[in-house]
Amino acid sequence: MTEETPGFEEKPDVPSGATPDDAEPKAADSSTSEEGAAPAGDANETAGLVAQLDQVRTALSERTADLQRLQAEYQNYRRRVERDRIAVKEIAVANLLTELLPVLDDIGRAREHGELVGGFKSVAESLETVAAKMGLQQFGKEGEPFDPTIHEALMHSYAPDVTETTCVAILQPGYRIGERTIRPARVAVAEPQPGAQPAKAEGEQSAEGAEKADDKENGGPEEG
Repeated sequence: MTEETPGFEEKPDVPSGATPDDAEPKAADSSTSEEGAAPAGDANETAGLVAQLDQVRTALSERTADLQRLQAEYQNYRRRVERDRIAVKEIAVANLLTELLPVLDDIGRAREHGELVGGFKSVAESLETVAAKMGLQQFGKEGEPFDPTIHEALMHSYAPDVTETTCVAILQPGYRIGERTIRPARVAVAEPQPGAQPAKAEGEQSAEGAEKADDKENGGPEEG
């Protein structure tokens, strides 16, 4: 039997002509290559995340623009509906009050003839109050200039004391709701006399009178 020498350890085989220390640099080289490959993988992953973030931002911008456009369209729709609702309401009120105009004319004539008394007077005033609350306004006065947009001339005459076409009598008052005329005022108009000189202003007449008085006091105007 052969006896093992105590304390003897086996060593890995080493190629001929090489020392045991040659194996250690190889291990070091492999660890260095692994460390160099790790940062390259992180860079690729970061680039992928940045690309995904850009895509999300683009999609968010598109959705935000879509939402803003929908909100603007909704606001326009609401304004259009509100405008149409007001227009329909005004038309309905105008149609109702137009049907009441003959009744208001009868009330006006009864008031002029002193027949608006008793319970009829109370009912008539209540009706006029309700019509006024609904926006009905009466217009047309004697002496105001004739305006073909709000007046309807039923009678025509000439007068020496007017300087322009003037409403001299209101045959039927006009009515409006806001800026909308539902019936023009029916009037009698008078125009200046053909060939008549326009009346001079009071100040001009007084100045001419004072000038004539000065001429008389001074013995008349001097002759050249």
